[in-house]
Amino acid sequence: MSATMTAHSVNAALLGAANAFGAHRSTQSISPTHAFANEASVDSHSLLQGHKVVTIAHNGVLYRLQATKLGKLILTK
Repeated sequence: MSATMTAHSVNAALLGAANAFGAHRSTQSISPTHAFANEASVDSHSLLQGHKVVTIAHNGVLYRLQATKLGKLILTK
């Protein structure tokens, strides 16, 4: 099953993730050496919203974000 996310729903997911970042952090923590300065962090569960695959529209191009069985993420154009 896939879901198409509009810019509004992506923004809502990003905003929700930013607001709840501390409370819904995954069990795998990100060390300061792996974090990027001045960048927002979003939990993948906020983007996928229970789906294995989501379609993301960016600058008129559709991208597919997929979670694998091994817990990896694949972004394809």
